[in-house]
Amino acid sequence: RLYRQAAEQGCAAGQHALGYCYSLGKGVPLDPTRVVKLYRQAADQGFDLAQSTFGQYCMTGLYVAHDVAGTARYFRLAVDKGDAYAQCWLGFLCEHGQGT
Repeated sequence: RLYRQAAEQGCAAGQHALGYCYSLGKGVPLDPTRVVKLYRQAADQGFDLAQSTFGQYCMTGLYVAHDVAGTARYFRLAVDKGDAYAQCWLGFLCEHGQGT
């Protein structure tokens, strides 16, 4: 309930947390559409964990269409905030000619 309130008030951390709940069906029904909406909202507000997670979704095609450009974009945004996990994945993409 508190995650939902925070998300509805535009809190990026709340959006990410609620999206996580929807991605696992924890306390709410599993809902890929809401996962994407909430993570994208949090990522677009600059929340690095959401940027990294959304980059993973773009990379794997989980919940969204596979999108190499989107993958690199969201990982790069997270890297700019110091996210080491995103940095690792962005390096992997670059190594394979896809992160440019």
